Amino acid sequence: MAGSSHYTPPMPEFDAPLKVLIVVAPYYRDIADMLLTGARAKLESVGATHETIEVPGALEVPTAIRIAHRQADYDGYVALGCVIRGETTHYETVCNDSSRGLTLLGLDSACIGNGILTVENYDQAAVRAQPDGQDKGGGAAEAALHLIALSRSMGRAPKGIGFKVAGDGTTKA
Repeated sequence: MAGSSHYTPPMPEFDAPLKVLIVVAPYYRDIADMLLTGARAKLESVGATHETIEVPGALEVPTAIRIAHRQADYDGYVALGCVIRGETTHYETVCNDSSRGLTLLGLDSACIGNGILTVENYDQAAVRAQPDGQDKGGGAAEAALHLIALSRSMGRAPKGIGFKVAGDGTTKA
């Protein structure tokens, strides 16, 4: 069980506009709605614009973020959902693979806050999701904001992958 006090770094300040994509798996709609409320409030508190898309389940969240990271122009991403342990090993697969997918995307320069709850029962999920409680949706948005600020502070555009066509029409690495 989490302690009653923990350190959270101060919220970063932004002088340029932010655009964040929230990807939510609303399998447990009421839990997802609470996570969304917290995430949106945190993003709006720093003036970030945001869009939300829904995917069927937690396993699809990393894929949706990867598509957006390659094809759209977002500064960061918030992954939201809830996985509640059941009677089979499916719980471990979904928890491990969704988390691994998000981690790999982060290592590939995507600024992601992971708010996919992995819990034993519905009551644990509700406590963690409540915006006026543990607010894990807001916490995920805050994590994404910190990573966006870190990325911007480095002052370099991300490196491309593959080959580029030179001005003279030749291909070079």
